[in-house]
Amino acid sequence: MKIRSTEDRAWLPVYDVAAAGTVRRTAVAVAAEAGMPEARVADLAIVATELATNLAKHANGGRVAVRLARWGEAIGVELVALDDGPGMGDVAASIKDGYSTAGSLGIGLGAVVRLATEFGVYSQADPGGTTLVASVWTTPPEPARTAGLRRAITGESVCGDAYAAREVDGRLQIMLCDGLGHGPLAGRAADAAVAAFLDAPVASPRHTVAYMNDRLGHTRGVVAAVAELDGDAGVVRFAGVGNVTAVVADGVGGRRGMVSLPGILGHRPPAPREFEYALSPSAAVILHSDGLSDRWHLADFPGLWSHPPVVQAGTLLRAAGRRRDDASIVVATAS
Repeated sequence: MKIRSTEDRAWLPVYDVAAAGTVRRTAVAVAAEAGMPEARVADLAIVATELATNLAKHANGGRVAVRLARWGEAIGVELVALDDGPGMGDVAASIKDGYSTAGSLGIGLGAVVRLATEFGVYSQADPGGTTLVASVWTTPPEPARTAGLRRAITGESVCGDAYAAREVDGRLQIMLCDGLGHGPLAGRAADAAVAAFLDAPVASPRHTVAYMNDRLGHTRGVVAAVAELDGDAGVVRFAGVGNVTAVVADGVGGRRGMVSLPGILGHRPPAPREFEYALSPSAAVILHSDGLSDRWHLADFPGLWSHPPVVQAGTLLRAAGRRRDDASIVVATAS
């Protein structure tokens, strides 16, 4: 399997139409720097403008993440818009040309759907809000099995949380970590944890976590968790140290928490232990930091689990994320 990688470039506030220019310029700059062809950069400029304009006109404000994505040789720029409500009354109508609740021509989201390589939206009235994702790629990628988001605490430009994914003997491993504290030092610890995870020898989650611990002694330390999804065996293998929330979600309202041990990687934690949990073909594995409340319930998001992982991750971040802490989440599907 090919694993997508994403690199956050900016989280941009959008509370008026004027902010659409900032979103467009940021997205275009990322695409041009990555070498995206001019025709696709032009498409991206329209997608970014219409996405941000729609957010300003029809929502109570929100934020747009601009991310550089790679899948093999393919390059993409992904925009993730999370708003503060009130939610779309009719999603299907809202993405059709000619539909508007603000007196406009109603072609904004229609243009986004036509020009974007990938498009996803999830909206609800209670709790009110919308997650909207659009990406423009040089070559259409395969559907992603895993996706994540991270957002720095209010007032910081560096996020101390991070996540990553890799393939191990044909199985998908995901990792999420939270560097102690906030700001650049926490970010360096999290970056070191990602590098250690990606460099670790092919091994089980328990051994991977132990390898990461040995590589993090020069940092202030992280809490972290590694999950390995084995669809053939119908299990997820899990090892965690510290307060990372880890859940197996069955997609029909059920969730089962996975056990992490206390400690801090890089600071002599107890030897990591590994646990196995049943994993049905329709299930998803969710890891998130304590920058998200763990009091969310699957039943509060009807229909969400039929959407791509990035829409799932964005919706949980929008609904459960805390502004007074770094926040991160990664979602992986069983198949």
